[in-house]
Formats: sequence, structure tokens, C-alpha cells
Amino acid sequence: MGRWRAAASTLLNHLIKTPFPSPKSLSPKPLPSSNPPLLFRFTRHFSALPSPVSVYATDFDNGSPEFPHQNLGFVSQGEEEEEKLGKIPVKAYFLCTSIDLKSMQAENLSNIIPPSSRSSNYIALRYCDFPPDITGLGMKNKASCFRYMVVFQYGSAVLFNIEDHEVESHLEMVRRHASGLLTEMRRDDYTVKEQPLMTRDMQGGPDYIVLKTLDTDSIRIIGSVLGQSIALDYFVSQVDGMVEGFADINRAMEKTGTFTMNRTELIKLVGKANSNLADVILKVGLFERSEIAWREAKYAQIYEYLREEYEVTQRFGNLDFKLKFVEHNIRFLQEVIQNRRSDLLEWCIIFLLTIENVIAIYEIVRESTGVSL
Repeated sequence: MGRWRAAASTLLNHLIKTPFPSPKSLSPKPLPSSNPPLLFRFTRHFSALPSPVSVYATDFDNGSPEFPHQNLGFVSQGEEEEEKLGKIPVKAYFLCTSIDLKSMQAENLSNIIPPSSRSSNYIALRYCDFPPDITGLGMKNKASCFRYMVVFQYGSAVLFNIEDHEVESHLEMVRRHASGLLTEMRRDDYTVKEQPLMTRDMQGGPDYIVLKTLDTDSIRIIGSVLGQSIALDYFVSQVDGMVEGFADINRAMEKTGTFTMNRTELIKLVGKANSNLADVILKVGLFERSEIAWREAKYAQIYEYLREEYEVTQRFGNLDFKLKFVEHNIRFLQEVIQNRRSDLLEWCIIFLLTIENVIAIYEIVRESTGVSL
């Protein structure tokens, strides 16, 4: 035993004094036979000593100066695919002014998601192209593995996880139950990212939102805000057209001192302005509190964040200001038209009085002439 102990001590001193090899010399060399050499038999009991290979391997993983490419932030292909799978594209469309939800629901009963609130101005549909046995792999309750469409009565449709080449077929399904189709459809894009390992329920970003879990209530909340936003864009454009029309009238009045609009056209403008405001408040329900957000805090957080992100309240304030400008111009033009009518009536009265005076003078002259004869 004394000889073995002395040999082990000599070997230990040799390993400590021997310098570590460079990284280039770390490539393993094949052994000449399957039996390990005598040196390896002696060193098996000294595994606690630091290994040169393990030291350099640690530097390689952490991005050492010898391996600077580790600090460049390369992402593996698996991480890229995982990140891509976690992204859910969202597309919002405003294509008409009214949708018959009852007839659409009757046509798509197999895809209807049961409602979770008493709101009746939208329906949510879910589509699945997976075979029935795929649900056994944990895909059944994962919302990101399905395709969704949320359709609103006022004319918006929000599509989740639907590719561009599939959009037209879904919109055609909506058009079959729509009225007041627009000549130019409006569109907006958004992205939802799902990260189950996230500590918080949600996190916002530019043109996307990160959720810990995406479920049907989250889809309803996101769809409601995006649907209202794209509809608000349409109504703002309508009011902008009215504002531009009144601006042209005012410029013409500045040059000529008069305008050519008649009373019928003005009444049409009054009706259009009032109907736009009523649609935004009543049909779109811009200030109605979401029942889903009212029940649970995480949905309320998503709802408030998206409304702030899309500046819904500020945009409605701008719309209301423009409508007040339109209302002021309508009131002014009504007064001008009313004054015109008053002037016309006054001239008619003057004309009738003049005719009456002429007739009276004629009668007097004729009677006086007859008496003298």
C-alpha cells in the first residue's frame, strides 16, 4: 500500500505542475485499444481535481474572450421556431355598417363559442383543422392552436391566427349576412404573443401584447377593443369629410359673401352628423364597460391597456370636437337660410301690398273719371 500511495502522490504533483493545454489541443484522440492505460487507472480516484477541458468548456458557454462569437446574441433555430409559434397574428376589418348576427349564428352553429357574458352585439367563432385524436396531445384547451373570428353587429370582424390566404373566405362568410357594405374596407393588424413562463399576466409592447395564457375571454376582450378602434376610424373619416365640406363652404363665403347650399342639403348634413354620433355611442358601445373585464382583474388590465394603446378616449374626444365644429357651422347656415326665407317672405308681402295699392288707386281713378263724365 505504501508504494501505491507514493505513486499517487507523485502523479498528483505532476498534474498540478503541468500547464493547461490550449483550446486547440482539446480535441479527443482515439485510444489504441479498448482497455484504458495504466495512467488513467491511477487518476480515477482524483476526479475532484479541476479538469482543463471543463474550464474551457465553461468559458465557451459563457462567451469568453477566446470565443467572442458567443457574445453576439445568436438564437438557435429551435428558439426561433418556438418564438414564431408563440406569435398569433390578429387582423381587424370594418366592412359594413350592420351584420345580422342571428342568421350568421344559425349558419355556423358548430363553430359558435358559448357566450360568457350578456352582451348581444357580437358572436365568437372557433375553427379547428386538427384530427379528433390530436386533442389527446394536450391541444384541446390551447387557444393558440385554433383559429378564431369575432364578429360585431356594427360591422367589424376580428380574425385570430388566420393566414392571409384564408382571410377572404372568412370575410365572405360575413358579407353574406351584412348590409351597407363599404366600397373601401378598413383594416388594422396586431399581434398577440403567448409566453406561459411569464410571471405577470400580461405585458405590452409596440403593436403587440404578451399574455401568459390566451383563452377565449382574452380573445373576446382583444377583439372588442380592436373592433371598436377600426370602426372609430371609419366614423372619424366620415366626420372629416363633413369638416372638409364645411371648410370649402366657408372659403367660398369668404370670397363671395354667400353660399349655394339649400335647406334640403343642410338637413341631410344634420342627419348624417347625428347618426354618426349615435352609432359611435350606441351601436359601437364605445363607453360601455366590458362585463368580462368587470368580473376578473387580468381581463380588465388587458382591456384598459388596449384602450390606452389605441387612444380610444382621445380619438373620441377629437371626433366630438369635430362634430361640434360641424354643429356650429350647421347652426350658422340654418340662420342664414332662415334669414333668406324671412327676406323672401318680406319681399312677397311688399309685392302683394304694392299690387293691392295699385289696384286701389286704379279703382279710385276709374270712379272719379266716371263721376266727372
